[in-house]
Amino acid sequence: MVFAQTSPLDVIITRLALDEYRAMEETNPERHEYRNGEVITMSGGSESHSAIASNFLIYLGFLLRDTDFRLYKSDLRVWIPEYQCGTYTDLMVVNGEPEFNDDRHDEILNPLLIVEVLSPSTEAYDRGDKFRKYRSLTSFCEYLLVSQTEPYIEQYHNLDRNSNDRWLWQVHSNLERTIVLHSLNNVEIPLTEIYRRINF
Repeated sequence: MVFAQTSPLDVIITRLALDEYRAMEETNPERHEYRNGEVITMSGGSESHSAIASNFLIYLGFLLRDTDFRLYKSDLRVWIPEYQCGTYTDLMVVNGEPEFNDDRHDEILNPLLIVEVLSPSTEAYDRGDKFRKYRSLTSFCEYLLVSQTEPYIEQYHNLDRNSNDRWLWQVHSNLERTIVLHSLNNVEIPLTEIYRRINF
């Protein structure tokens, strides 16, 4: 294990072989992202971050309980073959059965919807390179970036499933708004549920 860099935002980058990374993730309580040989350790989340993700999980899980959609929280990796990247989402939804990477049962290949609750140390990556990597997955068609400092959510939806260059961007910045999740057959979730008991 070689430590390559430590940034001011407590992001530690280490180099590991993929098999070593996977073995480490099976026993390590911390989560790490794998980026083509680099292993990135992120700093822990805040109480608001955890509460918002939990609100999403509880409310959306209830709405999807009798559907073919499956909702997963942050302990299951998304594997992005084109970039040799393994990463954790705050939430993701799969349509039907999950597709796993080879014989693994901890790396999913077919997320439909991904939700990321933004943190200062990861916001730029979530908006930029991570979103670009997610878009290489043919199943992926909706992305939510959720602020934890104000009621503000950015929604990206792919208008053409046969192409990867027609994404619609929409902002929701009022607690009276309701988000329509197009990828989930237009399920609606009010911002008041996402931000329930969050104090700004």
